[in-house]
Amino acid sequence: MSGLLALLDDVAGIAKVAAASVDDVMGQAAKAGAKAAGALIDDAAVTPKYLHGFEASRELPLVWRIAKGSLKNKLLYLLPIGLLLSNFAPWSITPLLMLGGGYLCFEGAEKIAHLFTHDDHHADQPENLPEDPAHLEEEKAAGAIKTDFILSAEIMTIALAEIPPSSLVMEAATLFTVAVGITALVYGSVGLIVKADDIGLTMAERGRLSATRSLGRGIVKAMPGFLQMLLVVGTAAMLWVGGSIVIHGLDSLGFSWPEHIIHDISYAAADTVGAAKGAVQWITKAAVDGVFGLALGLVLIPIATKILIPTWGAIRGK
Repeated sequence: MSGLLALLDDVAGIAKVAAASVDDVMGQAAKAGAKAAGALIDDAAVTPKYLHGFEASRELPLVWRIAKGSLKNKLLYLLPIGLLLSNFAPWSITPLLMLGGGYLCFEGAEKIAHLFTHDDHHADQPENLPEDPAHLEEEKAAGAIKTDFILSAEIMTIALAEIPPSSLVMEAATLFTVAVGITALVYGSVGLIVKADDIGLTMAERGRLSATRSLGRGIVKAMPGFLQMLLVVGTAAMLWVGGSIVIHGLDSLGFSWPEHIIHDISYAAADTVGAAKGAVQWITKAAVDGVFGLALGLVLIPIATKILIPTWGAIRGK
C-alpha cells in the first residue's frame, strides 16, 4: 500500500509539473501572439480578397484550403527554421525581425500610397483570368498561400523573439501553440467575415421575428463598412508594429537615439495631462512609432518596386 501511495504521489507530482509546463507554454504563446497583432490583422484583412468572384458554396472550402496551407507553412517550414536560428544563430533574430518590421512598414505605406497613385504592386494577378473554376480556385489558393508564407514568417519571427530563454522543447511547444492558435483565429475570422453577408441575408429573408430580420439586414448593410474598417485598422497596426520593431531593433544594435527620442516625446505628452498618463504615453508612443513606420515604408516603396521586385522576378524567370 505504501508503494502504491508513493507511486500515486509521484504521478501527482508529474501531473503538476506537466500542468505548470502547459501554463507556461500557453502564457508565452499568448504574449508572443499578441506582439504579432499587426501581421495577424493584415493576414485577416488580405485573405478575403482571394475569395472575390467565387460562388458562395466554394468560399468556405477555399478558406479551409488556404488555412491548411498556412498551417503547413508555419509547422513544416517556419517552425524548424526558427528553432535552428534560435539555437545556432541567435544573432540573426534581430536583423530578421527588423526585416519583417520593414516589410510591414512597406506594406502599410504601400496601401496608403495606393489611395493616391492607384499603383498596387500586388496586382500580379492576370487580367484575363481562366474561366475554368477549378483552375481559378487552384491559382487563387496558391497565391493566398504564397502571401500567407510572408505574413506567417513575420508572425513566427516576432513570436520567437518574445519567447524567453528556455529549452528547445519549450520553444517548440510555444511556437507550435502560436502557429495553431493564430491560424485558427485568423482563418476562423476570415470564414465568419466572408459568410457574414450570407448569414445576414438568410436572417433577413427567413427570420421568424422582426428583430431577427432587422438584424440580418443590418449585417448585410454593415459588412462593406466593416471590411473597410478592417483594412484601415490593419494598415495602422502594420505601421505601428513594423515601426516599433525596427526602432527596438536599432536600439538592440546600438543605435538607441530613436528609441530615446520617442520615449521622451511620450513622457512629455503624458506629463501634459492630469489623469490617464499611462494611456496617453502608450498612445503617443504607438502614434510616433506608426509615423516612423510610414516614413520608413515610403522610403522603401521605390527601393522595393524599382529594384527588389524586378530583381526577384528576373531570378524566377518572369
